[in-house]
Amino acid sequence: MEQEYIGIDLHKAFFQVCAMGASGERLWETRWPTTDEGIAALLTHCGPQSHVAVEASSPTWAFVDRVVAHVGAVHVVDTRKTRIKAGYAAKTDRLDAQRLADALRRHSVVGIYYPPAAIRDLRELCRQRTQLARLQASLKQRLHALLLRQGVTLPRVTDLFGVRGTAWLDALTLDGWAGASLATLRQLLRDVQAQLGPVQTAIRERAAADPIARALDARPGFGPVFSLSVRAEIGTITRFPDGRHLASYAGLVPRVEGSAGRHWTGRITKAGSPWLRWTLIEAALHNVRRQDDFGRWARRLAVKKGLMKTRVAVARALCDEIVQTWPKA
Repeated sequence: MEQEYIGIDLHKAFFQVCAMGASGERLWETRWPTTDEGIAALLTHCGPQSHVAVEASSPTWAFVDRVVAHVGAVHVVDTRKTRIKAGYAAKTDRLDAQRLADALRRHSVVGIYYPPAAIRDLRELCRQRTQLARLQASLKQRLHALLLRQGVTLPRVTDLFGVRGTAWLDALTLDGWAGASLATLRQLLRDVQAQLGPVQTAIRERAAADPIARALDARPGFGPVFSLSVRAEIGTITRFPDGRHLASYAGLVPRVEGSAGRHWTGRITKAGSPWLRWTLIEAALHNVRRQDDFGRWARRLAVKKGLMKTRVAVARALCDEIVQTWPKA
């Protein structure tokens, strides 16, 4: 049976489909709702001869999970590297589906990594911890700002939210709506901490059970949270031949432009995985304190370039360590 190339412009409520033959002729096209019934209708038109291209977006993974076993291949398209709209004045859902199908037919789509369900579940766990930790830090900052606005002198404690600091906050009273804000922020902080505790426990348990996370955790400056987060965001290390490619995926490499013998290097690209980049930069701060050659190099660099630039450089260097440490299959 002749191979067909199917482009899908996927949206939350519906998806537009266009199927092309090997010579570029349109075989069929239609639109279905993004529901179980709509996807089932799509699969009645597909088979082992069908190659499907769909742009990467929020609903993509759930969609791909439902169709991947029923078609010949699914290509999740990186829209930043696949120029399907270049040279066209019009842009519609129908045209997008046609151009995806044509680009797939011409083998000119750039695909992205399709993580297995287990890796995606691990990512949800680590990202939930990150979001809760950010929210906790934000609430603490807002509490400090509130006390500063009210002219409150803080007690001489190491941690305002530790045992002594909490006892002092319990006894503190503020007039008017400032008191209401204090009570609200403290209650929100308690709620977030109550949610964060079980998540932290689950991460430590998963890190202890995962051989890759254990190998990363054995390195100085690595901890269970960092190790499991990196393991989840990378998924499969064989995608990266060396640390430079991993750093590029994390968006930690500088922009480079060259022309007519001139070479210009700019800020980091910030392309790729924002979660991996954030994790590496956060971990870099702990790795600066290492008592080995890596830590001494990082501290010398901090004196010379400043802490912010050093954190990016250390995060980039950590990519080499990760590739070297990751257990080989």
